[in-house]
Amino acid sequence: MLGQLLLAASQSGLVRRTVSGFPLTKKVVERFVAGESTEEARNAVERLRDAKLAVTVDHLGEETRDARDAEKTANAYVTLLESLRPLRLGDRGEVSVKLSAVGQRIDDAMALENARAICAAAASVGASVTLDMEDHTTVDSTLAILRKLREDHPSTGVAIQAYLFRSEEDCRDLSAEGSRVRLVKGAYREPASVAHQGKSAVDKAYVRCLRILMAGKGYPMVATHDDRMISITELLADRFGRSIGDHEFQMLYGIRTDLQESLAGAGHTVRVYVPYGDDWYGYFMRRLAERPANVAFFLRALGGK
Repeated sequence: MLGQLLLAASQSGLVRRTVSGFPLTKKVVERFVAGESTEEARNAVERLRDAKLAVTVDHLGEETRDARDAEKTANAYVTLLESLRPLRLGDRGEVSVKLSAVGQRIDDAMALENARAICAAAASVGASVTLDMEDHTTVDSTLAILRKLREDHPSTGVAIQAYLFRSEEDCRDLSAEGSRVRLVKGAYREPASVAHQGKSAVDKAYVRCLRILMAGKGYPMVATHDDRMISITELLADRFGRSIGDHEFQMLYGIRTDLQESLAGAGHTVRVYVPYGDDWYGYFMRRLAERPANVAFFLRALGGK
């Protein structure tokens, strides 16, 4: 119930203005967001690299309905990627792109053009790109753009949200050799007509999708902070003869850093999702919705504790 309220709040202009106005909000947001500037993002990436962690960097923003803003976001990614060049991250460097931030809500062709520019910039520094998945109305468009991007940039990945009823079939379609798929539970407020409701149902859907990906020939990117899901991943890897290097775990910046370092220390690839930029509100509210512990942290900070 709390999660649904927070997801609704993520779309409210009034709540956005109220939350943003709290004097301590920025301090709390810093736990989940690496900063507002390219330099701050780069510094965070360097720290994570030194801790033996891989990264995927997200320039925050979504639902762009102005062509100039969409181009500005694409240019921000190009600038970011160039700033990462001296770090020599190779395939341990990646960017995550929300297509709605680069024109998807305006025109698919515009989003494709901007995404191609980002993919080309990533390739020039040895990095890769993964397309974030947004609400269910964008899935077909996102997968169509993915197919076109993979013609020239076959390593382009995509996120699949397990709570959507369609996702098991999407995972089957995306489980071919070389296909990079980030499996997430889902962080948008979706109706019962298209998505599983409730933690137990979503968890079961996640395991079903995970099994499909681990049984396939692609490269699963298992996005979870859940100890049980991590154990299931390791069991499935053993069952399907996967080695430690042909899949990875992904976790959010600022959440369960001890677990990130522990898994990396055991030899797993652990990729940290690093968001940055000043349009942090929607992302921040979805992080609160995902885990009650995050809400408690926020309230303690507002109380000065």
